[in-house]
Amino acid sequence: METNELNTPGYEIPSELQEQVAITTLDRLYNWGRRASVWPMMFGLACCAIEMICTAASRFDTARFGMEIMRPSPRQSDLLLVSGTVTKKMAPTIVRLYNQMPEPKYVIAMGACASGGGPFKEGYNVVSGIDRFIPVDVYIPGCPPTPQALLNGLIKLQEKISTQSIKTARWYQKGPAEAIPIPILGPDLIDPRKIPQIKGQKS
Repeated sequence: METNELNTPGYEIPSELQEQVAITTLDRLYNWGRRASVWPMMFGLACCAIEMICTAASRFDTARFGMEIMRPSPRQSDLLLVSGTVTKKMAPTIVRLYNQMPEPKYVIAMGACASGGGPFKEGYNVVSGIDRFIPVDVYIPGCPPTPQALLNGLIKLQEKISTQSIKTARWYQKGPAEAIPIPILGPDLIDPRKIPQIKGQKS
């Protein structure tokens, strides 16, 4: 982050002190640290995961964003990159991984399949977008998206983090955070949150 981004507008700093002193807010300082240390989960589903792996190589250098450390455990991850086709069999596992991630946590839907089903949208075993079960922060179009598109998505995520405030962030609100119910895999995929609605339609 540049010094002018860290400084709060409206406070003039003498020119001889501009490289040594910064006047800022807690939100700006907090977001500056978080946006430069987002750790993605080492997790891939289909062909989009190959592009994600390419992005982690030296040519594209995700270390510039502090995102080069892909963690094998959801308990050490900040970012869930859903890269590939989400099948109904895989959706409960993705929701479980999301629930195991500590706050603050973010989700990127990488590619057409994760965003809306892609070319397999009409398939009997494909979920039409992971946002039906977990909240998505950034959507990256493409089939598959290029590494450059993923980098742009990561930059957009950083921009979103920069706008957040400790006063309004959900992980600082009072009360326990509720986990997302794990979808039930049966003849079809059932969202437990919709069971009352389903029972009402039957009656």
